[in-house]
Amino acid sequence: MIDFGYGLTPSSTLKIENVANPAFEELRQREPDVAKCIACGSCTASCSAGVFTEMSLRRVILSLQRGREKETLPMLQHCMLCGKCLLVCPRGINTRHLILSIGKVYKMEEDR
Repeated sequence: MIDFGYGLTPSSTLKIENVANPAFEELRQREPDVAKCIACGSCTASCSAGVFTEMSLRRVILSLQRGREKETLPMLQHCMLCGKCLLVCPRGINTRHLILSIGKVYKMEEDR
């Protein structure tokens, strides 16, 4: 292997599967499609709201996996639920239903 003079040390790596995130696990239970997302960006590229706002379903899912709900959930308010992302998703994820499920799970999380 080529040595480029830098590398990751074990202390700077983060295994996302080892991070406890009960809200995301509840979302995964309700909406198994969230685990099928490959973060390809097709949804973001087709998003009408993404042109004018920072709406990005890919960013929403990745941020929720990392436990960054407070900065992520306001993005969902910009979604118009038009369904364009549903049409272009190569994994066939029902993105509209996923967005509605995210709203339900994380709204319940705030109420607890």
